[in-house]
Amino acid sequence: MSLPEIHDQPEVREMVFRALAEDVGTGDVTSLALVTEEETASGTIVSRGDYVLSGVRVAALVFQTLDESLSLDVFGEDGSRAGEGAAVLNVSGRARSILAAERVALNLLQHMSGIATLTQKFVARAHGAAILDTRKTTPGLRMLEKYAVLCGGGCNHRTGLYDRVLIKDNHRALWRRRGAGSLGDAVRAAARMHPGLLVEVEVESEADLKDVLPARPDWVLLDNMNPDIMARCVELCRGKCKVEASGGITLDNVEEVARTGVNAISIGALTHSARAADFSLEFLDLSP
Repeated sequence: MSLPEIHDQPEVREMVFRALAEDVGTGDVTSLALVTEEETASGTIVSRGDYVLSGVRVAALVFQTLDESLSLDVFGEDGSRAGEGAAVLNVSGRARSILAAERVALNLLQHMSGIATLTQKFVARAHGAAILDTRKTTPGLRMLEKYAVLCGGGCNHRTGLYDRVLIKDNHRALWRRRGAGSLGDAVRAAARMHPGLLVEVEVESEADLKDVLPARPDWVLLDNMNPDIMARCVELCRGKCKVEASGGITLDNVEEVARTGVNAISIGALTHSARAADFSLEFLDLSP
């Protein structure tokens, strides 16, 4: 799997800086009171379950951003699995620095690995249909969360409102209220305005689909349809456009949805409802 070097992105470095500033503030008062400036320590981040890793090098970046003198060894690579008890990352150096960076590093690693692990579960049941994320992300963390989906074997949908046309129900309602034409006319208007972008349109029935297909959208989004109707719509779209299913997709029904022949299945829960993975930082050899 080829993953982007996300920890090198300026946006990610800025996220890490802001997260540390939020947590550390004017200083870690507990460590300032109890840990001397000269004390050193070595610790290992350990997995407390079976997870798909995501954010290991982001966690390393957290430690390096707080104190560039810290020494780091990465044992687990993003996209790989870590079983219970597996060592993921080792950090050595100033004890105060390790303690100050610990929670931010763990928070990001746990959140991202939770998303990657849930994504992989959907991918395993999707029978070749692409598993897509959505814009239902934590404000300010979209880049990290969409990267985590990639680590789990999923695919990224549009990054934001600017890189793909997606005509949804509220757009349709406003278009029709204005009397501007049919749903197919809306597809044509969007394609004329943005000739370099993919145009996708949400449909809620076979009648909607038959209206838009002559306008030749790149993608059709089948929203909250039962599998029988979905399968008929897939046949109508064959050779004309790609098909995405969305709405109410769970681990219990994703296999049935995939069998309809859709090209992709988008799931907001990947990013808004993934349970955080469990990791801890264990200090080594602290005996007096």
